[in-house]
Amino acid sequence: MIKSTFEESHDQEWIKKNITAPVHELVILRQVIPWSEIITRLASFYDPQKGCYGKSLRILVALLLVSRLRQLSDEQVVIQTKENRYIQYFCNVPDNGLQTFLDASTLCKFRKRIGEKGLAIIEEETFDLLRTSGSIQGETCLMDSSVLPNNIIYPNDVQLLFKAFGKLVSFAKKHNLCQWWDQCVVKKYWRAFGLSKKGERPTYLALFHALFIPALEVFIKKVESLDGSKQTKQVAKELANLLTLLHEQTLEKLAGKIHIKDRIVSLDEVDARPIKRGKSYPTCEFGTTLQMSFNREFSIVLGLKPPFSV
Repeated sequence: MIKSTFEESHDQEWIKKNITAPVHELVILRQVIPWSEIITRLASFYDPQKGCYGKSLRILVALLLVSRLRQLSDEQVVIQTKENRYIQYFCNVPDNGLQTFLDASTLCKFRKRIGEKGLAIIEEETFDLLRTSGSIQGETCLMDSSVLPNNIIYPNDVQLLFKAFGKLVSFAKKHNLCQWWDQCVVKKYWRAFGLSKKGERPTYLALFHALFIPALEVFIKKVESLDGSKQTKQVAKELANLLTLLHEQTLEKLAGKIHIKDRIVSLDEVDARPIKRGKSYPTCEFGTTLQMSFNREFSIVLGLKPPFSV
């Protein structure tokens, strides 16, 4: 059971005492967001005849907006609401029971209940009003990006293994270790690969991988027995995990697999993902994973950083 209406929690005396900046971003947003319309539509996700009354939809919706605006986790947004008067005003959280007004897990349950449709209602009602009022233009309402493009050259699998040996060289030098593989052979194969034809790549991939397997096995043992600070050990362990993933990926390539999930395309920027645009080779680009949705013009009007970014 849920209430489809709400009452203002703050009187004029409270507002005059605590809200001293009338042009604050949250004060402006509070005035323009159609709370009643949003709550009325979201109430349909609850059975009006079952259960006791749940938490205020007005508060839950506002907390979701603040968490996306300020890029906060559920726990962080609840903590900041307890400490920040402007967030309390925006979210309509009363002083009575402020320190126990909500558990962070309630936000997670709320998102699961309303799902994508409910979140779309919040976004639709908010931006429809802003478009109607002329605050933003409809064609610039939302921007959605899946990656942040990076200048990464097209990686082939032999090149990744060669770079992996380069990582091992750097590790050995940093920790004053003797190289436990024959780097001269690696360079010899690399020169030959540079002069080879495209059809010979599988042969060189197998050669490089044969050298890489024992080198990786020894490297993992050295990481396990490495002396140094906690941070140094963590960095070495992350590199070992990355090179292990590269080894597994190479096995899949040698087995003839073409489409590899979460394929590594850069050992320096491990979050980089391929973006395929069309079918021709030059249209394959690469970028670092980044998902966001925000309104650039609305941000400029209010002097905000891009809201609703994740």
